[in-house]
Amino acid sequence: MIETLGRLGLQALSVRKTGRSRGGPGTTDRSGVASALRAPWPFTARRAGRSIAALLLLALVSLIALAAAPPPVEAQDDAPVRFKRVSTQFIAALGDPKASSGTGAEAWGIWRVDPGPRGVRLSGYPRLEQSGGIAPSKWQFDGGDWWLEEHGLIMEKPDFPLPAGRYVVTGDREVTTVLTVSPADAEGVQRWELANGSTLYDVTHLPCRSARYTPASEAATCSPANASQREFPVTPGALMPTVEGCAKQDYAVLFVIGVEVTE
Repeated sequence: MIETLGRLGLQALSVRKTGRSRGGPGTTDRSGVASALRAPWPFTARRAGRSIAALLLLALVSLIALAAAPPPVEAQDDAPVRFKRVSTQFIAALGDPKASSGTGAEAWGIWRVDPGPRGVRLSGYPRLEQSGGIAPSKWQFDGGDWWLEEHGLIMEKPDFPLPAGRYVVTGDREVTTVLTVSPADAEGVQRWELANGSTLYDVTHLPCRSARYTPASEAATCSPANASQREFPVTPGALMPTVEGCAKQDYAVLFVIGVEVTE
């Protein structure tokens, strides 16, 4: 179901923690963007206490004001933006946790399905090798560019790059907001920006950890066989373990709960 969230200058995008919700104590009760995704649009205005005469008078005053004002010039960014709810997707993001905008989104990826349940345990790596790198969930393992999550599961790669557009994102903690990813410029650089001054840390899901492992040098052997299961699970917010022979890149994980409707 497609709902309109209004203009990009969205209000009340933060969420609040509640002690009583269907998810149990301490779960997140989203207001703002997330509740807008649940509610029908347009939202019904409260009419209590308004008489028909009062509404007609208000309309007349508005028409007079519009007639007296100069023709409005509406910026493209002020056009209404519509979003549709999606099953949770997962962005692998890089950047300063304190930043609200920046460059480098061309290096961000997205998992459109949860890669965790589709992962392979480190203890299952020999069988993954024997199968030619084909996981039970039918994704292809790449020995020169592989990923681990916080429990020590070998994951499929996200899709690169993250397509330009607007996404409703959250860290499932206190903030739900809109992420705007711009098209690549002439040099292939993509900008990103979070609405309402939210930071990358605000929308990072701390329990989810992910890292990308590539050979540290041409002669290095970078293999999941070198990783130790004893170093997992990883503490929420902590860095992922290093692996002998590998260069490691940690990624923040953002939940996507809505995407812009472009048609």
